[in-house]
Amino acid sequence: MKLFNHIYVVATIGFLFASCSATNQLTMNTVEPAPVSIASDVLHIGIINRSLPAEGTHGIDTIDKILSAEGKNLDKDGAAAAVASVKSELERLGRFDVVRVLEAPNVRKGLGVLPAALTWDQVEAICEEHKVDVLFSLAFYDTDTKADSEVTEMEIPNAFGIKKKVPAVALTLRTKVKNGWRIYDPAVKQILDEYAFDNNIVSSGKGINPMNAVKAILNRKEKVIQTSSHIGDYYAKRISPQKRRVTRDYFVKGTDKFEAAMRRARSGQWDSAAELWQEEVSNDNAKIAGRACYNMAIINEINGDLNKALAWAQRSYTEYDIKEALRYINVLKYRISQQKELDRQLAK
Repeated sequence: MKLFNHIYVVATIGFLFASCSATNQLTMNTVEPAPVSIASDVLHIGIINRSLPAEGTHGIDTIDKILSAEGKNLDKDGAAAAVASVKSELERLGRFDVVRVLEAPNVRKGLGVLPAALTWDQVEAICEEHKVDVLFSLAFYDTDTKADSEVTEMEIPNAFGIKKKVPAVALTLRTKVKNGWRIYDPAVKQILDEYAFDNNIVSSGKGINPMNAVKAILNRKEKVIQTSSHIGDYYAKRISPQKRRVTRDYFVKGTDKFEAAMRRARSGQWDSAAELWQEEVSNDNAKIAGRACYNMAIINEINGDLNKALAWAQRSYTEYDIKEALRYINVLKYRISQQKELDRQLAK
């Protein structure tokens, strides 16, 4: 199933107004291939959660004891939220007939690192039992919280309702949510993806003692669950082409036609601006001609013709020694290779 019917690039205005500069800047949208490619005949997806909350890793001071009691199910609930979000996003994409979370034996996680991969016998057994083609695995999930406290003051009402300043503890919790994923394809016996990343959450509260300070942080668990849901959503999107905004510089100084073309470009009339640049590609002044060739590369990239854009950029550099064109040549070569991979993915 194709994810896009057409590949296109949209240019939007993103100018840097600097009268002394020979260039302005624009931004445009590009589409890059999915970081993870899954075969088009894969229709049934299974998701397993291999993570298991570790025990005995918390500190023993008062605050750590409080956190351990308050968040004893934090890893379990956070991992479940991440897995549920992967399932939801994969279903939303509409590529697969079946997406299900599977019951699989838990394997105790390591210290925030990817554990050994499942064997192919294990993968094949799970996929065969549950009738799925590809297996997504949450390989590990871990929340690591560091607490910083300091003595401060806070106002609380006394028996008469009058606020008085009293000694207090200000507590800041920095929670790192660490997670790692793998995608197994038993048909080709290949791990399609292996990816680990962290997210950080900061919460703070104040109380007359550490216990009250922790209680004041009412939304810590909610933040972890919400972050975990975002983690799952982000990871599932790795199988889809990625939209990205990029910036490009183009020349606006040199002749009256360049300045007129700049005004047209600013108003969104890019093809009309290109008509004026085209008139300058044969200018007797090498710098002017080279800049015009460079700008012709820009308009062709905007219009989606990357090969023609590359030819113009190469002409700008090889014939007129426009230094900016050399860097642009490398950018375009990379984009062409990315476009080929994107076309391959969409043709599946």
